[in-house]
Amino acid sequence: MIEIYSERLRLIPLDNLLLNIWNTQGRTDMTAKLGFNACDWNIDEFYLAETQDALQNFWLPMTEQNPADFFWYTNWEIVLVSENTSVGGIGFAGFPDQDGVTMVGYFIDGNHREQGYATEALTCLIDWAKLEPSLKTIIADTPFFNFPSQNVLKKAGFREFSISETEHINQKIQLKNWKLSLR
Repeated sequence: MIEIYSERLRLIPLDNLLLNIWNTQGRTDMTAKLGFNACDWNIDEFYLAETQDALQNFWLPMTEQNPADFFWYTNWEIVLVSENTSVGGIGFAGFPDQDGVTMVGYFIDGNHREQGYATEALTCLIDWAKLEPSLKTIIADTPFFNFPSQNVLKKAGFREFSISETEHINQKIQLKNWKLSLR
């Protein structure tokens, strides 16, 4: 299994089997299968719903369809090495498209925020992704007033390029759109 390491973190991409365990038996069983110490995530309802939607409607079907390149279509667990526990997740929205673009998203458990883990994980994953020659641009979006996430993107070299709206759980949300040009 592929893993990426940074100073404090280990990033582990979840294959289809692990995602199925998460979906059918729960996160506790999935993290136990990986040998992590138990943790109870403190995650906002908005991000919990977004994660469940991604699990069922993107990660599971896309890792099944793309087993050789599953790491472009899944959640990577962000593991705090010193505690051997998951503190969040990060991942891409697929292999770079014909223009060399992919999207990244991430979240950090509320008990572990404001310690630099998101920036460290994002920087680490970008360094890994740069090895893919077709990748030219990584994009991201954040809710308009999610200043901590915007600071993470700025620290990783992203620049704001537009503002858009989306509907999420029957609610319109204004987003800031960001990009990182690699080539």
